[in-house]
Amino acid sequence: MTTPVISEHPLYRLLREGKIDEFNQRVAAGEQVDLTSCDFRHLNLQGLIAKGLDFSNSYFRQADLRGIDFSQCISMNGASIHAAKISGAYFPEQVSAQEILLSLEHGTRMRSAG
Repeated sequence: MTTPVISEHPLYRLLREGKIDEFNQRVAAGEQVDLTSCDFRHLNLQGLIAKGLDFSNSYFRQADLRGIDFSQCISMNGASIHAAKISGAYFPEQVSAQEILLSLEHGTRMRSAG
């Protein structure tokens, strides 16, 4: 398994510091960030605009993902959401409900269909 990374990238640091609005503004302004294999454990990410972001192999254990629309993110393949708060979250249609449930309850890494 890929070990989650605590990146030194300035935009990732904003997420770790809870500065979601500033992160969204900077990404909307065209700044690029690599969020693959990142550690989001225990973070409150409510309000995150996930469109165009790649969360492949990322680790969301016990993160607060409530209300986030992941449907237009690049990928969540290999991500784990064990014990995360997901009420109102919208996952990519390529990730089945069974994959989401297994990841939520057992920490398995989600696989995308196709």
